[in-house]
Amino acid sequence: MAVTIEELYRNYGILADAKPEDLSQHKDAYQVILDGVKGGPKEKRLAAQFIPKFFSSFPELADAAINAQLDLCEDEDVSIRRQAIKELPRFAAGENIVRVADILTQLLQTEDSAEFNQVNTALVSIFKMDAKATLGGLFSQILQGEDIVRERAIKFLSIKLKTMPEDAMTKEVEDYIFTETKKVLEDVTGEEFVLLMRILMVLKGLQTMSGRQQLVELVVEQAFLEQALNPADPDTVDRLLQCTRQALPLFSKNVHSTRFVTYFCDHVLPNLSSLTSPVAELDIQLEVLKLLAEMSPFCGDMEKVETNLTMLFEKLLEFMPLPPETEGENGENTLSDEPKLQFSYVECLLFSFHQLGKKLPDFLIDKINAERLKDFKIRLQYFARGLQVYIRQLRVALQGKTGDALKTEENKIKVVALKITNNINVLIKDLFHNPPSYKSTVTLSWKPVQKAEAVALKRPSGEDMGAGSTMKKQLSPPLPRRDARQIYNPPSGKYSATIGNFSNGEGGGEGGTLSHSWVLGAPGSPGAWS
Repeated sequence: MAVTIEELYRNYGILADAKPEDLSQHKDAYQVILDGVKGGPKEKRLAAQFIPKFFSSFPELADAAINAQLDLCEDEDVSIRRQAIKELPRFAAGENIVRVADILTQLLQTEDSAEFNQVNTALVSIFKMDAKATLGGLFSQILQGEDIVRERAIKFLSIKLKTMPEDAMTKEVEDYIFTETKKVLEDVTGEEFVLLMRILMVLKGLQTMSGRQQLVELVVEQAFLEQALNPADPDTVDRLLQCTRQALPLFSKNVHSTRFVTYFCDHVLPNLSSLTSPVAELDIQLEVLKLLAEMSPFCGDMEKVETNLTMLFEKLLEFMPLPPETEGENGENTLSDEPKLQFSYVECLLFSFHQLGKKLPDFLIDKINAERLKDFKIRLQYFARGLQVYIRQLRVALQGKTGDALKTEENKIKVVALKITNNINVLIKDLFHNPPSYKSTVTLSWKPVQKAEAVALKRPSGEDMGAGSTMKKQLSPPLPRRDARQIYNPPSGKYSATIGNFSNGEGGGEGGTLSHSWVLGAPGSPGAWS
C-alpha cells in the first residue's frame, strides 16, 4: 500500500526528534520516507525534501536513497523534478560526488529552461565542494554519454569554468582537465574543438609560455599537419581553418607558428585555386591568405625558408599582373584591357613575403635570376601606379568626413580600401630599395590599429602614399576581435584611369556591389567537421 502524507510526516518527526547518535536505530522510519517516491504528487514532493535531509545518517541505504531521488528527477511532473534536482547536491559527499555529478550531467538534456538552470546551479554547487570529482562525472558523460548530453556538458564547462573560484581550480584540478580534454579531442566535431580549446585557454597553468606551447602542440595534432591536404574535401579544409584560427592567439615571439606557415606554403598555396570552401559565402582563398599573413610574423627558424619564399613569390606573381600591352585607337589602354588588381589578396601575400623575407634578405638578389627580378619589378611598378590613383581618390572621397559619416556602408568600404592600399604601398616601397628592405611595419587592414602606432604616424608629403595621422585617427576605429565578428572580405578591384566615384551599385552581396569592381564580400562562418 502506498505511503500517505500522514505517514511521511510521522516518520519525518521520528527522525527529526531523534538524537544524532540514535538516528541509525530508526532505519525503518527512513525506509518509509524512501517509499514516498511511489506515492502521489504530494507524497513525492515531500519525499524529495525529506530523503536528502537524513541521507548521511543511513550509509547502508545510500544506494537506495540516491536511486529514489533519481526516480524523482525523472518524474513526469516538472515541479517534482525541479524539487528533486534542487536537493541533489545534498547527496554529494565522499565517493557519491562523482555519481551525483554524472546524474546531473545526464539531466542537462532537459528541454525545460527552468529545470536546465536548476541543473546548472546544482552542478556549480557541487563543483565548489569537490571540483575534481565533479569533473569526473562530467567527463564520464562527455566521453561515453548521449550526443545531446556530451554537447551540453562541453558547453557547460566552456561557460562555467572561467567563473569558478580560484581555490577550486587547483593545479591538480587543472591537470585533470587537461588530461581528460586530450582524451575527448581524439574524436571531436569542429564546434566541440573550438569549445574545448576555450576550456583549456582559461586554465592558469596553460597561460604561460610553456603552457601555450602545449596548446599549440594539441592544435597541431588536430590539424593533421603530417598529412597532405585534400583541397577538394571541404571537411579537411575546414579542419585546417578551424585549427589555425585556434592556434593564432597562442603564437608569439617565443611560441612559433613555423609548422603552420610551412604547411600553408607546402600544401595550401599550391592548391589555393582548387580549395573547396566549407561555407558557400566564404571567400576561401582570401581567408587562407589572411590566416597565413597573421601567422607569418611569429614564424621561427625554417628548414626550407628559400623554398617557402619561392612559393610565396610565385603566388604573388599570379596576383600582380603585367601592364596591358594592347592599346585602343586613341593610343590608350581600353577599360576591358585593364588587368584586375586584387588588392586584398596582394596585401596578404606581400605581407607574408615581407615577413619571411627578413629570414633571407638576399632572396630577391641571389635566388631570383635577373629576368624574373626585372619582370617582378615591372609588376610592382604597375601595381604601384594603380595604388596611387586609388589612394588619391579615396582620400578625396573621405576628406572631411568624421563620426556618423564614416559609418555608412559606402564609407566603411572606402576606409578599409585605404588601409589595404596604404599597406601595399609601404611594402612595395620596401622591396624597391636597393637592396630590398624588410624594415617597415604595417598593421594588416582587418586588424585593430595599435594606439602607439596611430599616434606615431606623420602627415605624408609629396608622393609618399602613407596615410596621415589625422586620417588614420579618423579612419581606423578599433575592429572587434576575430572570435567576436563575422569574417569580412575586404574589397577587391581593378585599376581604371577613369575611377572617379564610389557610388553603390545594384549588385548582389550583403553590402551590394560598388562601381569599379570594389566588392563587399558576403560574410561567412566556419563549419564543423565530423
